[in-house]
Amino acid sequence: MVSLPNGRFSENCYLLADQECGRAVMVDPGEEPILFLSELDRRGWQLEAVWLTHAHVDHIMGVRAVKQATGVPVLLHPADRSLYDALPRQGEWMGLRLEAAPPPDVMLSDGQQLILGSRTFTVRHTPGHSPGSVSFVTDGRVFGGDVLFSGSIGRTDLPGGDYATLLHSIQTVFLALPDSTIVHSGHGPDTTVGIERVTNPFLVGASRLG
Repeated sequence: MVSLPNGRFSENCYLLADQECGRAVMVDPGEEPILFLSELDRRGWQLEAVWLTHAHVDHIMGVRAVKQATGVPVLLHPADRSLYDALPRQGEWMGLRLEAAPPPDVMLSDGQQLILGSRTFTVRHTPGHSPGSVSFVTDGRVFGGDVLFSGSIGRTDLPGGDYATLLHSIQTVFLALPDSTIVHSGHGPDTTVGIERVTNPFLVGASRLG
C-alpha cells in the first residue's frame, strides 16, 4: 500500500497492490494523476481498477486522466452519481475549470466484495459526508475516504451531507471494527479505531455497535 498525498487539498490517493501478482487498484485519484501513474510505473504494478470512496471534487479530479491512460473500470456508489456528473460545477465552486469525468463502469453496493490478488475488500456504505460515501474494509485496515479522520470527522456542510447520518455510519461500521484496525483517511495521517474511540471529540462516549 502506498499513500500519495497530493494537490491543493492535500488529498490522499492510495495504491493498493498484491505484491505477488503485481496487480493494483487506485483509491480516489485526486489532483495529480501524473504522480499516481508514475508511481505505478516505478513499482511495475498493473492497474486493475479505480475505486472511489465518494465523488467530491478533490477525490475524483484525476479519474479522467487515469481512465484515458489505462482504460481500467471506475467503481462508484450510485448515490454519489449526481455529484460525480457535476464535477465541472464542483470545480467552478473552487475556482477550477475541469472537464467531466468519464461515466463510472461499476456501481458499488453495501456488502459487495472486491478481490485484489489474495486479499478481499468488503464495501460498506458509510453515508453522511456524501450520500454515496463508501469504505473499503479488509483485514486490519479500512479505507474510509472522508468519513473519519485522526481527531475529527468528515464535513457535513456540503451538498448531500448530514451530521446524524455520518455519526451513525461511524458508529455502526467503524466502531464495530477491532480497535487495532488502521484507518486510512482521505486527508491527513493514519489513525486506528481504538485511538479514535477514546480520543476523538466527536466520538467520545459513543457505544460500540455492530
